Amino acid sequence: MAMSAVLLSLSRTIHPHPPPPTKTKPSFFKPISNSISFDIPITRRLAILTTFTISTTPFIHTSSACAESFLSGISNTKSWFQFYGDGFAIRVPPQFQDIMEPEEYNVGLSLYGDKAKPKTFAARFASPDGSEVLSVVIRPSNQLKITFLEAKDIADLGSLKEAAKIFVPVGVTLYSARTIKIKEEEGYRNYYFYEFGNNIQHVALVAAVNSGKAFIAGATAPHNKWDDDGVRLRSAAVSLTVL
Repeated sequence: MAMSAVLLSLSRTIHPHPPPPTKTKPSFFKPISNSISFDIPITRRLAILTTFTISTTPFIHTSSACAESFLSGISNTKSWFQFYGDGFAIRVPPQFQDIMEPEEYNVGLSLYGDKAKPKTFAARFASPDGSEVLSVVIRPSNQLKITFLEAKDIADLGSLKEAAKIFVPVGVTLYSARTIKIKEEEGYRNYYFYEFGNNIQHVALVAAVNSGKAFIAGATAPHNKWDDDGVRLRSAAVSLTVL
């Protein structure tokens, strides 16, 4: 499944009662081959900003004020609940609810050596009305791009611009893209940030790679709600941390 498709497929609306049948979603939400899409809300990197050195490198914007404007669009998430998953952590916006179904936590487990079904999501959280979603997806990096050696960093999948073909769906508007470098004990880890959407949905996505696995966090909301809630959703996505 396309990476951009997995990220866009994560959004979900929560209703107290079963909702009436609705029309099929636009193709923007459908999987795109060789990419992942899921409905996305995401949170977590400013907690890191208070501890580690961060530098950002855009490929769309070129002005010297880009890094400052990017950071001004992120809020401090240190007081938010921090969810720990399999090899990652992410901050969850206040009032967001865990919408993973009980059976989804057991997917991927096999008692008798049978081929385990991969999890669609590693984590999913939604706003009370279900219109805003924060999701995390984990995929083997060689499913996104064939490499002879185990990918250890997102840069092994290509440059920020090259990797956009994996993470950004065809036909949407790309508003921003940049590399975020986080200082770790053994050097720097690269995270790729993309923000994109159309007149229906707006998405903030952060991707990183570690030990042959790609970790993708996506925060999504209706386009008409992004002006009000975009900062916290962007902050949630940026809070993704590979452990």
